[in-house]
Amino acid sequence: MTPETITTIGQQALWVTIMIAAPLLGSALAVGLLVGMIQAATQINEMTLSFIPKLLVLVMSLVLAGPWMLSVIINYTRQLMEQIPSLIS
Repeated sequence: MTPETITTIGQQALWVTIMIAAPLLGSALAVGLLVGMIQAATQINEMTLSFIPKLLVLVMSLVLAGPWMLSVIINYTRQLMEQIPSLIS
């Protein structure tokens, strides 16, 4: 196994991690920004006020993007398992 192979596997793992985390982080960011703007406009500075909408949006994004996220991780794992014989020799 060469250093280039290890680097490629690491890059693929990081890319899969980014792809899986992007829907959740993006939706949480959007809701946090929206709730923050509403709090700034109404001058309500309650920390727990943004928690419930974020939690609900994260659950909804998991429901919507969960099957896609699962297929991405399964495809990556399958590809990695199929590469094991060529990596050993």
